[in-house]
Amino acid sequence: MSFANLKSNSLDVSKLAQAAQEVSGVNQSKNKYEDLRFWKPTVDDNGNGFAQIRFLPAAEGQELPWVRYFDHFFKGPTGQWYVEKSLTTLGQNDPVSEHNSRLWNSGIDEDKDIARKQKRRLHYVANIMVVSDPSNPANEGKVFLYDFGKKIFDKIMDVMQPQFPGETPVNPFDFWLGADFQLKIRNVAGYRNYDKSEFKSTSALFEGDDTKLEATYNQLHDVSEFVAESSYKSYDDLKSRLEVVLGQSTGAGSTVKNDLLNQTAETAPIKSAEPVVVSNTAPEPTITETGSEDDTLSYFAKLAAED
Repeated sequence: MSFANLKSNSLDVSKLAQAAQEVSGVNQSKNKYEDLRFWKPTVDDNGNGFAQIRFLPAAEGQELPWVRYFDHFFKGPTGQWYVEKSLTTLGQNDPVSEHNSRLWNSGIDEDKDIARKQKRRLHYVANIMVVSDPSNPANEGKVFLYDFGKKIFDKIMDVMQPQFPGETPVNPFDFWLGADFQLKIRNVAGYRNYDKSEFKSTSALFEGDDTKLEATYNQLHDVSEFVAESSYKSYDDLKSRLEVVLGQSTGAGSTVKNDLLNQTAETAPIKSAEPVVVSNTAPEPTITETGSEDDTLSYFAKLAAED
């Protein structure tokens, strides 16, 4: 919708909450360059950080202000990396998920450990405006994409669907009735922790100045590209890449039949042969913190039950 219609047709918070629930079920490549459209919080040497952001509404032509997708990011025994978006995002079969299911269903603890390391990563992507970024003040007042995980999305759901009497549902993506989000990052046991993060009281962005709001609205990015089928590789291409990363093919891009990937858990040997290490080892990519999580146990258990 246009900005002129946005103010009078704000999406009901209940519709947002319902949509979030519908996409949260189980049934639903990392670039070599840094995408400057994305904002990332900065942490100090102790792993702590703070920033204040504002989640923004859906861009024109988009139904929801966020999208959700899955990917895989792991190093195989060859030293090569598998960094690809998962076809399970589109409700399709994915070779890594199928391979992990067989590992999980083998009943071998070592296989389950491998499956955990190769599990799906959950991402949410939305538009934000940076209100305060003490570590990078130049970002303040600018519109970015923000990639976040389940912990932060749960906090969004908490304000859209409050659990206690007397609490009023809030649409945090609304220009006029939304709320700033204080991102408080702590280092807990070596991992980023967002438990202290919280929404402030509701307030209009820019105090409701329509000129500034419209300028912000016109800067919104299209988030649908992250779930567009055209941005995903085919099943066969992903399987070929997986074979290379696992050392179970004759070379990059090979499509040779892979018995280890195709066999069922019942026919799989207890101990397989040592993988063949290919010589064209890819350089190790930079790992960034996504803050994303997935319910590994229930996910693999479900896939195993479907075999």
